[in-house]
Amino acid sequence: MQDLLYLRHYSDSLQQQVRQLLADNKLGTVLQQRYPEQSHPVQTDKALYELTMALKRQWLKSSDPVSKVVFDPKIHVINNALGTHTQISRVQGGKLKSKNEIRVAALLKQLPLPLLQMVVIHELAHLREKDHNKAFYKLCLYMEPAYHQLELDLRLFLTLLEQPGLTP
Repeated sequence: MQDLLYLRHYSDSLQQQVRQLLADNKLGTVLQQRYPEQSHPVQTDKALYELTMALKRQWLKSSDPVSKVVFDPKIHVINNALGTHTQISRVQGGKLKSKNEIRVAALLKQLPLPLLQMVVIHELAHLREKDHNKAFYKLCLYMEPAYHQLELDLRLFLTLLEQPGLTP
């Protein structure tokens, strides 16, 4: 039985459905139907920053500022998830200065825009909620009502891309 690395925390029933779609070579078709436009214009760090700031202005106006948003080709999908949020503190003069940085896996340049937006929303939610707790996911759902479906779809894309003979 094939180990579905990105779906291991989902139900056995869902995993079996995905295994069947893979066996029938239909997972790609299902995702193509759900996301007919798989390319998007957010291909540069500047475009990613603008997308992130637009979402922040829309949903998190009073949150801490974000100083840097970049695509990071070094993020390993399994070990580091698909994005990271870090808060960097530095002493400048006699004051402690803090900056928020968001890094997103470069792989997301090649996946549909709603999936990239879901990852950005996830990282923005960390400005208010540091842990993956109930309040964190409630905030994610507030910003993106289809958050959980988009997360599953992203995991399905990653599962598909992991198949032999496919390249991201």
